[in-house]
Amino acid sequence: MLSSIKVKPGWRNGLRVRLKIVWVIPCGFESHPGHRVPKPKLPEVDFKWTPKLAYVVGLLATDGNLSPDGRHISIKSAEISMLKTFKECLNLKNKIGRDKNGCYNVQFGNVQFYKWLLKIGLFPAKSYTIGVISVPDKLFRDFLRGCIDGDGNVRVYKDLYNVYRGRRYVAQRLFIRICSASRKFLLWLQAKTNKLAGIHGPVVISSKASEHNVTLYSLQFAKNESLKLIKWIYYKRNLPCLKRKRLVAERTAKVISKIKRRKYSFI
Repeated sequence: MLSSIKVKPGWRNGLRVRLKIVWVIPCGFESHPGHRVPKPKLPEVDFKWTPKLAYVVGLLATDGNLSPDGRHISIKSAEISMLKTFKECLNLKNKIGRDKNGCYNVQFGNVQFYKWLLKIGLFPAKSYTIGVISVPDKLFRDFLRGCIDGDGNVRVYKDLYNVYRGRRYVAQRLFIRICSASRKFLLWLQAKTNKLAGIHGPVVISSKASEHNVTLYSLQFAKNESLKLIKWIYYKRNLPCLKRKRLVAERTAKVISKIKRRKYSFI
C-alpha cells in the first residue's frame, strides 16, 4: 500500500528547498519509513460521449495533433473562433497562441484524455494512416461536423457557362468537401454517412503525389447531397460549429430551395 511523506521546505547549502511529496512503500521496519517509488500512474478514464465531445474529436481527427510524449494535445487553425469553441467544449483555460505564419493554436496537457483518444482510434503522426474512430452512431453527425470544420470546406458559386444545344442557363452550385491524406479514413466517413443518413458522395484524388507532396484525397458531396447533409449536421441551434461556415451553408441551401427551373434562352 502506498503512503506519502511531505518534506517541508527549508534551507540547504544556502538554497531554498521546495515542498515535495515522496511516495513510499511501508516495509515493516521501524528504522525507516519505507522505500521510495515513483508516483502512481493516473487511472484510465472513459469519457462520457456528448455532442460537444464528438465535435471536438472530429476537429482533432482532422486538424489536431497528439504529441509523442504521451501527454500533450494541440490543434491549429486559421480560424480563431473555432479554437475558442474548442476551448469552450473542453472547458480549457489555456491561451490561444499564434505562430510566425499567422496560424492560431491551442496546446494543453492531459494524460487521461490523451490515453482515451488513443483508445478510440487517434494517435501521433496520424495524417496518412488514420482510419476508423470509435464514435457512437447517434453522435456521428456531430463528429462529422467537426471534420468539416477542421479539414473541410463549403464551396458555393454560380455556374455561368452551361451550354447545351445552343441554349445557355445559370446554375447555383454547392459542394461540401472533406480532405485528408488518408483514403482509409475518408472511405470510413463515406460508408458511415451513407449508412446513417443515406447521403452519398465519392472519394476522389484532389491532388496527386509529387516530389515534395503526398497524394491528397477528398470526400465530396454535390448539390442535392450537400443540401441533405446541411440539414443533418446542423439539426438545431447553438451547436458547436464554425459559425461562418454554417452561415454560408444554410444561406445557400435556403436560396437553392427557392430556385425554380427557368426557361432556356437561345444564344
